[in-house]
Amino acid sequence: MARSSSPSDSLFLTILHVNNKATAGATKVGPAVDLRPRSHPGGVATVGHVDLGRPWRDWLGDLGAAGAALLLGWVLLQGTVDDLPAGETISVPRDLLIGAVTCVFLLLFRRRHPVAVAVTMVFAQWTATAALGTGAVAMYSLAMLRPWRIALPVAGVNLALILGLFWALSTAPEAREGSVVFGLLYGVLVTTGMLVRSQRQLIASLKERAGSAETEQRLRVEEARLLERERIAREMHDVLAHRISLLAVHAGALEYRPDAPADQREAAGVIRRSAYEAMEDLREVIGVLRDDTAGAESDRPQPTLADVAGLVRESRRAGARVVLEDGVLDPGSVPDRVGRHAYRIVQEGLTNARKHAPGADVRVVLAAGGDLDIEIVNGLPPWPPAAALPGAGAGLVGLGERVALLGGTLEHGRTGDGRFRLRARLPLGTAHAGEAGGKDEVHGSQLH
Repeated sequence: MARSSSPSDSLFLTILHVNNKATAGATKVGPAVDLRPRSHPGGVATVGHVDLGRPWRDWLGDLGAAGAALLLGWVLLQGTVDDLPAGETISVPRDLLIGAVTCVFLLLFRRRHPVAVAVTMVFAQWTATAALGTGAVAMYSLAMLRPWRIALPVAGVNLALILGLFWALSTAPEAREGSVVFGLLYGVLVTTGMLVRSQRQLIASLKERAGSAETEQRLRVEEARLLERERIAREMHDVLAHRISLLAVHAGALEYRPDAPADQREAAGVIRRSAYEAMEDLREVIGVLRDDTAGAESDRPQPTLADVAGLVRESRRAGARVVLEDGVLDPGSVPDRVGRHAYRIVQEGLTNARKHAPGADVRVVLAAGGDLDIEIVNGLPPWPPAAALPGAGAGLVGLGERVALLGGTLEHGRTGDGRFRLRARLPLGTAHAGEAGGKDEVHGSQLH
């Protein structure tokens, strides 16, 4: 039973006439293309200039585009075969082969050379009906991957060529209606490609803005931190340096006073030397606060575990009753970073004992096994302190941060008999993640 013609039928018939005219005569074979895999710098084979090591998402997108082109070409070819006029034939295998070759060409080169693929398909699509689907998808890829200044002229020339040939080779109204349908299809594909490109550019712009905002915020925080460090360093220099220098001057005058008793001169000497060392420590801390270079090392030699004995002797000269039980046979085997933290822990324990329990017995115990164990225990003061020294507990907080850097543990508090005990355990192994940090990140743990 005969059926009435439609715009799509006329479109297929027109495509058939165009293909027959374009392929009439002897077929010329172009130059051979070298498809042998060549070595890739990253170890992945390439064909021509195509990178076969692309992400799987790109391959899925390319396979989807090739599949859409193949499906569209098959629909066009099927419609053409169903509506062949009497006496005309079409080689379906040849048409399918050309369509498949153009799909492979689209699959391999549409991302790297979308303009070349689109321009090539402007002419190649007239050799086979199945290749028209590849040409349409190539225009979509061009609009998606290149700016509109490039995509619109190429797509416009292609569309004008298609419409011109349709109108020139067929005068039937149905054929012209079919050309309008094909033109609308091209317009939808090109517009969709441009919209996809705009969306991707918008997402990339938003990501770039978010990254810029994050970087700007980080810089503002860093600037505020540096300004705060500068302010702290300035206050410390203006206030503490002045008071400590006055203390050193008065202690020095008392130390060299001829009519002063010997024990007073000795105590004044301890005060003067301590004030001098405090000035050196203060100068170092101020330098650290003002130095915005990450990981800047101190110029002064840092204390080690071997210096704990000198710290105990210094406390004894100041009148404290301190007993040292040193169970570390070889202090030099203790890593410098661990020894430095151990020194600060003992220093904090002795300072707290002098502040809160003056005149009490203090016991310092060092023991090394798999870890370095430190314990400072002070008893109750024999008499109430004359004046309570101010303290905010920041020293113990700083010790906790120091110990945490090494992956150790810190305990402090009252014992059952009322004594105060400070106990720390520091790992001696170098495998801990904190050991790779190099320079300490905790400063000012002697602030009380």
